[in-house]
Amino acid sequence: MCSHYDPQTDPARLRTYFGVEDLPLGLKDSLWPGYHGPFVRKHEFADVGDEAVPFRELLVGSFGLIPHWSKDATIARRTYNARSETVHEKPSYRDAWRLARHCIIPAEAIYEPDWRSGKAVPTRITRADGKPMGIAGLWSVWKAPTSDVTHSFTMLTINADDHPFMRQYHKPDDEKRMVVILNEGDYDAWLAAPATASREFLRQFPADNMAGEQPQQSLL
Repeated sequence: MCSHYDPQTDPARLRTYFGVEDLPLGLKDSLWPGYHGPFVRKHEFADVGDEAVPFRELLVGSFGLIPHWSKDATIARRTYNARSETVHEKPSYRDAWRLARHCIIPAEAIYEPDWRSGKAVPTRITRADGKPMGIAGLWSVWKAPTSDVTHSFTMLTINADDHPFMRQYHKPDDEKRMVVILNEGDYDAWLAAPATASREFLRQFPADNMAGEQPQQSLL
């Protein structure tokens, strides 16, 4: 499960790889559950027929999905990852899944613990080709008791027991999991897909296009 990642916040890379602009300033460059970061969704008015409206839009939301019924935003500390096998039935995610509220989370890197040495060594995982990751997620919108509106998102995860790269991470006896990293050619299809087609996109990313880097001190 991914609870720590570096969001993609560089305007040039967001424009080049995700086709979006106008990212607010002041966002953190490393995120944990409850922090706010960027996500991409299908534009709210993409279907009105106005050519001036782009297909994708960039929003800022809480890392950790806040369902509409939540009493406060602290639930985000527990809803940052959604298991693809049960996402359709879990109360926190099932409405977003049913409504096909698909999003893409732009990430420069994710962090996972490598336990092969017998202890957890935090490892920074990136795409080997140098491109940012587009992680498949679900988004929601929550209205606080103060009437403030907050967007939020969660990353979808799949089993990685047989993945040549990601099976190296997490504790030896734990199930191996990985976030769903989309192929660039699937971005628009994912954002536009109905709920009945959602699972078609939940595939393992190629192991040969993933790279891990550990802190220098852990290698001594």
